[in-house]
Amino acid sequence: MAYVYPSDVPLDYQTCRYGTSKLSFRGPKHNLVRPYFVTIGGTETYGKFVKDPFPDLVAAQTGMPVVNLGCMNAGPDVFLKDPEALDIASGADLTIVQVVGAANLTNPFYAVHPRRNDRFLRANPSLQNMYRDVDFTEFHFTRHMLQTLFQVSPHRFVAVAAQLQAVWVERMSLLLQSIKGKTLLLWMADHAPSTARADANPYSDPVLVHTGMIDQLRQHASAYMEVVTSEAANHEGIDDMVFSPLERHAAEGVPGPLAHREVADALNAGINQLLAA
Repeated sequence: MAYVYPSDVPLDYQTCRYGTSKLSFRGPKHNLVRPYFVTIGGTETYGKFVKDPFPDLVAAQTGMPVVNLGCMNAGPDVFLKDPEALDIASGADLTIVQVVGAANLTNPFYAVHPRRNDRFLRANPSLQNMYRDVDFTEFHFTRHMLQTLFQVSPHRFVAVAAQLQAVWVERMSLLLQSIKGKTLLLWMADHAPSTARADANPYSDPVLVHTGMIDQLRQHASAYMEVVTSEAANHEGIDDMVFSPLERHAAEGVPGPLAHREVADALNAGINQLLAA
């Protein structure tokens, strides 16, 4: 059991910063002298509550330093607004870009915090007019807001989802194009990507992302990999994760150590093929 209580020593993420970036990344901090790999993504790439996230495992397996630029709850906006992160990725021999959800980005319907992309800032008039029966001052996070909109009116939510998906494709494409060098687009989840559906809902992760969207991105990446974690990993539980009592619910919603090992194993094999090409 790896539960952490207030009297115990919490997990040390060795948080660090690079250059002029305002973002705080998970360590260890690297000196950025080539050769090195980079991972970009959200909570899963950061490896919240996991002692050895997949970037560290890839480093151990390949013998290559892996700079973990994962950010908690990140959408593409946080990286596009950080020139330092893009420069670090562009200097890498390979950048692994996680497929993140389509909820945490500023779009014509609403705005999010520039660095904490899951933080809902405000609804634009177009969304307020569409949902006059919703009080947007009650929301602090994008997921809560989108789930409420879907519950209030799945029919109206179709237009919201379509807009988010279109903006996501645009921003993720720009992110991949902004990285000078080889990129591997990574899907990591407990299920394969779904096909496009008119009744898309904001409950499964990555939020509102389907195969058609990924297909549009693949032309901008050097390679694409799907890692669907096993039943064993999906039902591993939280015994080997490190968290405080107040974080238990959050820990139950992220991949555990076995999932990270499966992702690292798949990447290890794929990286060798990609770099040899």
